[in-house]
Order: sequence, then C-alpha cells, then structure tokens
Amino acid sequence: MGLEVKGIIPAMVTPLKKDESLDEEGLREVINYLIEGGVHGIFCCGSQGEIYSLTDEERKKVIEITVDEVNGRVPVYAGTGEVSTQKVIQLTKYAKDVGADAVSVITPYFIRPNSEELYDHYKKIAETVDIPVVLYNNPGRTGVNLDAQTVSRLAEIDNIIGIKDSSGDLTLTAEYIRLTPDDFAVIAGRDSLILATLLYGGKAAIAATANVAPHLVVDIYESFVKGDIKRAREAQFKLLPLRLAFSLGTFPVVVKEAMTMIGKPAGPAKSPVGGMSEENREKLRSILKELGLI
Repeated sequence: MGLEVKGIIPAMVTPLKKDESLDEEGLREVINYLIEGGVHGIFCCGSQGEIYSLTDEERKKVIEITVDEVNGRVPVYAGTGEVSTQKVIQLTKYAKDVGADAVSVITPYFIRPNSEELYDHYKKIAETVDIPVVLYNNPGRTGVNLDAQTVSRLAEIDNIIGIKDSSGDLTLTAEYIRLTPDDFAVIAGRDSLILATLLYGGKAAIAATANVAPHLVVDIYESFVKGDIKRAREAQFKLLPLRLAFSLGTFPVVVKEAMTMIGKPAGPAKSPVGGMSEENREKLRSILKELGLI
C-alpha cells in the first residue's frame, strides 16, 4: 500500500506526569529525541506505551500528538489492538482519520480465539478500514499465538503488510518469513533478536530499548544494511544487557526509569505498576554507564 516497512521503529513510551496523566510536552520531546537518534518510524500506543492502561481518550490523544509532532518526518504506526473486533475498527478509523501511516493490532487478550476466529478478526479490520495493518504477536502478554499458517493466509490480504513478532521464538519468526511473500514485512519484536531476524530476512524491528539508546539500536540495522555483519553483531551484543535488564522491574517500568536516568521525560508507569528497588536501579544505572548514556 505504498508504505515500506523498514529499519528501527521504537515502541515508544507514553510519558506521564506524577499524577499519571498524559505529559503532552514530554511526549513531544521524546518523539524528537527518537527522530534525532536516526529511527525509521515511530510506534505509539504499543505494549511499552501502556496501551492496556490508557483510556480511549488518552490513546486517541497520544496518536494525534504523535502524528502532529512527527509531521511526516518518519512513518507513524499506531497501536489499535483491543479485545473486540468492533472496538479495534473504531480506534483504527480514528488513527487513519488523524493521519497515522499504519496501525499495529495485537491479538485479543483475556479471551482465547482460535485460528479461524483470529483470521476473521484481522480480515474484518483490514477490509473495513483502508490503512496498512501490521499484525502483532505477543503470546507472552496475551496468551494468544498467531501460528504461521494463519499469518500466511492473512498476508494474502492487500493491506495486511507485516507482523511484529514478540514471541521470542526464532523458529516461528523464520516460518513467518518462509511462508509469506517477500514484500510482507516480518518485524522483530524481541530486542535481543533484531540481527537474527534481519539475517533470516526480516525487514525491521519495533524495539522498546530504542527509547533509551536509539543510536545503538539503529546501528544494528544500518550496519546490517551496509553488509557490516561484524559491526551489527557488536551493536546487538552491546544492546543485550539493556534488554535483559527488563527483568529488574515490573513491565514496563524499566525502560521508563532508564529514560528518567538519562534525562528524558517518561514519568511513572500506570498503577498498579510501581518503581524499581534501589538495588535494581543501581544495576540499571551501571548498564547505562557502560553504554555511555550517563
């Protein structure tokens, strides 16, 4: 549909104020920090963006602000996933109307649709709203897995243009690539597997760590494109401790605390997620120092 999915697309945090209300000024600052870091797109309202805890109005506001601040510099991907098909369609229509370039739709959560129900869910969304759709598989969060055969069928629909795979299962990622056309974009959703996905034939990464270290994550992709696999691997290994640090706190607070440490607006995570322990903060601070970010 005219959109080339490529490169590093940060799974952007949603900056909040101390009272957990949306920090519009902070959101605009983060967007510019990421673009200055060389990223190839912006993904708002994803898992790292706390999509599950934002009100409908907050989500709409984040999408609207993101489109406005990006102002065409890179493509904007808006997360419009929800439990019900109709609610996804409503949010997707809104994203299209305010100027998003594409939407990303995570599998329904809480319920456990079978493969045929998932196929019908995404088909109806794609046929109802004329905007590029990126599927989003994150079974660790939703309990629902998009199998490769279902993705292969969905890839035949014109405006379903790719899938973000956060399963961490590289065999599944490879199957997505093997069973879909060359112009269907398989996107790394696990930051530790960016280079591996690219080597298999993936097109991009939607990376939460890019909120903190955009230049480093971009270096993985740019080095790969230039054929400098050694440098790409070095950048991937350098990034790995930051991705592994996600275990130091309740998702998604680690990235938000890291951003605060490097002087970027992020604020707290939405309750009931709390902050990190002081011991784990020190571990995270050490990682950021090693990366030269503080």
